[in-house]
This record gives sequence, C-alpha cells and structure tokens, in this order.
Amino acid sequence: MFPISRARRLRANPVIRRMVRENSLSADDLIYPIFVCEGENIEKPIGSMPGISQLSVDLAAKESLEIEKLGIPAVLIFGIPSHKDAVGSEAYNDNGVVQRAVRAIKKNAKSLLVITDVCMCEYTDHGHCGIIKEGDVDNDSTLELLCKEALSHARAGADIVAPSDMMDGRIMAIRETLDKNGFEHTPIMSYAVKYASVYYGPFREAAESAPAFGDRKTYQMDPANRREAVKEALQDIAEGTDMMIVKPALAYLDIIRDIREVTELPLAAYSVSGEYSMIMAAAGKGWIDGDKVMMETLLSMKRAGADMIITYFAKRAAQIMGY
Repeated sequence: MFPISRARRLRANPVIRRMVRENSLSADDLIYPIFVCEGENIEKPIGSMPGISQLSVDLAAKESLEIEKLGIPAVLIFGIPSHKDAVGSEAYNDNGVVQRAVRAIKKNAKSLLVITDVCMCEYTDHGHCGIIKEGDVDNDSTLELLCKEALSHARAGADIVAPSDMMDGRIMAIRETLDKNGFEHTPIMSYAVKYASVYYGPFREAAESAPAFGDRKTYQMDPANRREAVKEALQDIAEGTDMMIVKPALAYLDIIRDIREVTELPLAAYSVSGEYSMIMAAAGKGWIDGDKVMMETLLSMKRAGADMIITYFAKRAAQIMGY
C-alpha cells in the first residue's frame, strides 16, 4: 500500500528495468517467410508489402545466407508456381518451386531450418485450399493431396512441414503418411488456429492466392469465436502435431494466451501481412516510429505466450537487436 509500496522504484533507470523485465525478444524467436517464384534472377516487389518481394529460387537461396547471418533460425517457404490447375498438382511435384527452393536453401545456408507451408491455395486455379465439389472445398479428398504435398516437401529436405489449410483431420493424415514413408522424425507445425481474417489481404497479392469465388469461411475460423480455438488446438494435439501456430497475431493476442494456457507445446504467433503493411504504411507517412512500433508489437506476442513469431519484420528486428 502506498507509500510503502512504490512501483516506480523498479522503473528508476534502464539497468533496473532490464533486470526485472518479464519478457524479451531475440533473433532466436523469429521465423522469416519467403515467397518463391519460378524463373531465374527474379525479384518481384509486392506493392502492398514494402520491402518484401517474390524471389526466384536462386535469389531465395542467396537471401537465406543473409537470414542465417542475422541469427534467425528458420524460414517459412511459400511457393508461387507458373502452372495452376483444379487439383493444385504443382504442390506435390517433386521438382516444384518449393521443393527446389528447399534443396537450394539447405545447400546454401546449412544451419537454417526450412519450414514449408502445406496448403493448396497457391497452386489451384480457383485459389481455394483444396478440391472443389458442389461449390465448396471437399475435406476428405483434399486430405489426400495435402499428404502428397507434405511428403514431397519432406523428400526435398524440409525440416518441418506446416499445414495451413484448416481441413479437419489433416494432422493425423499427414503424420501417418510421413511415418509410413520413413519421415517419422519430421515435425509438424500446424496452423492449429487460423481465422478467416481480412488481415490476409496483402498476402494474397504476395502469394497470388486470392479465391476466384466466395471466401474461406467454411474452413477457416470465425473471428468471433474464442472457445473454438482451444478445441481446434486440442484436436491437433490429439492428432500428433509437434508445434502450433495462431494466425493472425495482433488482433488475436487473447487467443495466443488461451492456447498457451492449455498446452506446453511450442507455440508460434503468425504476425500476418496486414499487420506488417499497416505499420509500414503509417511509418511511411511519418505518423509513427516504425521500428519502435514494430518491436513493441512483436514483444506483445511474446508477452501473450508465443515462443516463436513468424514475421515479415524478422530481418529488421534482428538488425535492431544487434545481430
């Protein structure tokens, strides 16, 4: 009780504030997404995401060296194929753009973990995350394709596969497929809690994955729901996931906290494209200090309970932290 208890005593100078700080950021917490496209020596800037580009495999491999030198432990690979069809066949082509990128990055940056996004939306000509039947994504037939994709990524050398499709039962199906084919040691990082969010807008430009019709609300989660997130996470745990992702992050910090409280599994927050673009846009206008807002925002995700943060700010954050 005041004046005996004075909270400001522990805020008096930078050293004491550092000593009693409850949460911190380091490069070890960061995962950097990379968009890989076909061709050679191609760097295609993404208009809505300043500083982020689609990269051809050769430039992605070159970029991986910079990421490794910054102390960032992992990258998350998204592929943009030159050919798309109704069944997303390039997703499980063993010589597809992601598969070649995995091999090239692992050859170049040997200490870097390579995580691959496992979904169909970048590969289908309709932009949805699976096989369309009667105007909607058919869950069970899509599982077969996701298993083929995850297995193809593992064969290419992916260290971790990350299913983002939100089909029911995909973790168990992928786990069984990997195990049967000799990849029982390949971890799964599931997008356990992925909302049907408008924050994904810039990503759809980057990945060229906007739906040709409708939306993804029949398989991604309703932003109004909180308890359902715990149910989804527990289901993925029961099916054998090794790590989990909550996506988006900034508007869903309560969800990150909820998931942290029900599991000890490693948990990642995906700070999505819309979060990045808003900060970059406001900083570009001079309305905010972009670096300071970025660092405070990333710290909020750690404070909420995330162990890792997937973020387009990863390189800049590592630089600020002195790596």
